[in-house]
Amino acid sequence: MDTHTTTCYQPLLDDIVRNISKIILGKEKAIRLALTGLLCRGHILIEDLPGVGKTTLAHTLAKSLGLQFNRIQFTSDLLPADILGVSVFETGNQTFHFHPGPIFTQVLLADEINRATPKTQSALLEAMEEHQVTIEGETRPLPEPFFVIATQNPGFQIGTFPLPESQLDRFLMRIRLGYPDPEAERELLTSRDRRSELEHLKSCFETHELATLQRAVESVHTSDDLLDYVQALIHFSRQPGHYANGLSPRAGLGLLQAARAWALMHGRNHVLPDDVQAVLPSVVNHRLQSVSSLDDADADALSNKLLNVPIP
Repeated sequence: MDTHTTTCYQPLLDDIVRNISKIILGKEKAIRLALTGLLCRGHILIEDLPGVGKTTLAHTLAKSLGLQFNRIQFTSDLLPADILGVSVFETGNQTFHFHPGPIFTQVLLADEINRATPKTQSALLEAMEEHQVTIEGETRPLPEPFFVIATQNPGFQIGTFPLPESQLDRFLMRIRLGYPDPEAERELLTSRDRRSELEHLKSCFETHELATLQRAVESVHTSDDLLDYVQALIHFSRQPGHYANGLSPRAGLGLLQAARAWALMHGRNHVLPDDVQAVLPSVVNHRLQSVSSLDDADADALSNKLLNVPIP
């Protein structure tokens, strides 16, 4: 990919960020990280306190990209069939007819995913990994593209079930929004309700253009020196005494792919160490656990160790 081709995508991606920023105020980096995940065909976990805009961000992403959108409110009594679908016996023709569940969509919002039981959470595993579901012995493909955007309340809140490591690892990125800055909050307080604004939000492009951008990410160049840096980060995470478990090969691939998308978003046809460092916390923090404490309250401290690894 030449530099001109890469640069021509930047205005389009900037337009998408500006479009989403009409609804999600003062959170440009979080928006860019979420868009990075979708460009990589990855799933996104948005974790934060209730009321900071997690659900609104997911809905705004889907609408800006022109994708079909379904939302499931996860609760403790939700069953796998409520997500995947069920076969119903029809007396008229004496046969079973499959009624697809809300998972058959392009963007699935799993709202408050950690309020459902582990059995229900596991219903998403095959879909997230293989873009298909097996129901009553029959495998059914999901629409393309297919993304899961899950929101999660902090684990210390009442009524939550922690996501198992196997499911956390299927999320390419975990993003936190945080409270808005004073200027953004002032605009929130004095403007119209953001949900009413969302109803009038227009899509930035067609679905086939998203596929073009995803192919462009694959073409962003990574030098041997850059690969040495990514391997150094992975190797450091696996050394005894740093973390309970090191980064998996899937995490390494995700980190490299996210860095490619971040470079594309900033108009470059090659990945810099700065690109790796920009996406590193979102890609690795939910995959790492400290050896010194079971309560990794300060998640940024986990990735800060990796950011100190020297660049070869």
